[in-house]
Amino acid sequence: MNTVCSRLLLCLACLTWLAAGAAHAQDDTPAEPAVTIVANDSGEHQLLVMLRLPAAHYRPDASYGGRYLDDSGRSARHRRAEQLAQQHGLALLDDWPMPVLGIDCYVMRYPAHESAEHMIAVLTQDPQVAWAQPVASFSGLGQADTAPAGDALYPVQPAARYWHVAELHRYTTGRNIKVAVVDSGIDASHPDLLGQLDVNSNFVDAGPTPAENHGTAVAGIIAAKAGNGGILGVAPQARLMGLRACWQLPDQATRCNSFTLAKAINYAILNGARVINLSLSGPPDRLLDRLLDAALERGIGVVGAVDPQNAGPAFPAGHRGVLAVASQTRNGSSNRAVGQTRPEPPLFAPGNDIPTSAPGGRWTFVNGSSYAAAHVSGMLALLDELQPDTSPAQLRQLLQPAPTLNAGNIDACATISRLVRHCQCTLPLSQSGAAP
Repeated sequence: MNTVCSRLLLCLACLTWLAAGAAHAQDDTPAEPAVTIVANDSGEHQLLVMLRLPAAHYRPDASYGGRYLDDSGRSARHRRAEQLAQQHGLALLDDWPMPVLGIDCYVMRYPAHESAEHMIAVLTQDPQVAWAQPVASFSGLGQADTAPAGDALYPVQPAARYWHVAELHRYTTGRNIKVAVVDSGIDASHPDLLGQLDVNSNFVDAGPTPAENHGTAVAGIIAAKAGNGGILGVAPQARLMGLRACWQLPDQATRCNSFTLAKAINYAILNGARVINLSLSGPPDRLLDRLLDAALERGIGVVGAVDPQNAGPAFPAGHRGVLAVASQTRNGSSNRAVGQTRPEPPLFAPGNDIPTSAPGGRWTFVNGSSYAAAHVSGMLALLDELQPDTSPAQLRQLLQPAPTLNAGNIDACATISRLVRHCQCTLPLSQSGAAP
């Protein structure tokens, strides 16, 4: 895309967003709401305090979606947390069970004259407390330029140019594979996403799930269905779990925090997700790291976006076992400078000039490792259909065998060919045809 075209698209974007207003998608299965002040403020003077659960509270069945059951233990545990907060001069704001870790997570506000370090040191001396930590902030890694609605965008998708996804769909479409999109709100009524979401839950506040830019774009890349005049998702027959843990700011940026992300990841683990997409980045976080350990132990593939501006430790891309994904350069090559300090080299996938879905039945061009990660999550759904119950380590081996780990980009055709005999998906774009 040349510079003039990019500037025109940016202008169109500004006009379209001003005219469009705030679209909202209906929340199909609302989660127990959090307190809005916890989700949307900066987390200043807030701590997450993890209290140990009695062993009998944990119910491993999939119907337990991360909400409290109507048992007498809930009120007793809440009273215990209130007493702890009062004892230390804290205000109890919100709570959520994390049964996969054997804890209840409480959000507490400490006085402005205290320091987080001092309060954490005091709280962790209490035998009821598993640990305490600050509420960290996380950001989506992407930006968007709006494109005119109604264009047949498959021919300009990098997933068509580099991965030939229409040809891959002869062999696998990700049928019925549950992919958890832990992100901002998804527009479930978008033509490319209508009927694609099994769940569209809001873990940020008490309202219905709003249609927001980042989550809608990520969802479209993963699972946009064919034949709607827009794009073709990498795994168009995957089943999406839209888990709103992030929110859109007035400047269109995307933010999340430790508490909202933890609730959504906990839900994904308990409700059968085979892939968890985390197109975001922030500091290492003990609670979130523990949840990712639990997901990986259950064989769930976790995909995280690499922040190209952060060479140090980060969540989730720095977590061992997570498939960390960075963007290819615009000419399709890998960027060797990205992720060199990581214990495992990142995977590279399309992340520049990507057409995808946008709220209000529109389409947009996006850039960033958020969208490269979405490509890989779709790829995992394709692989899981062909070879169910593949471990996260095996998934990485399928995507890039050991001899090619430093080669950079994923070769999607070669990956599928390892599982399907006589797979042929290497036709040039001019011969591959439009989306089926």
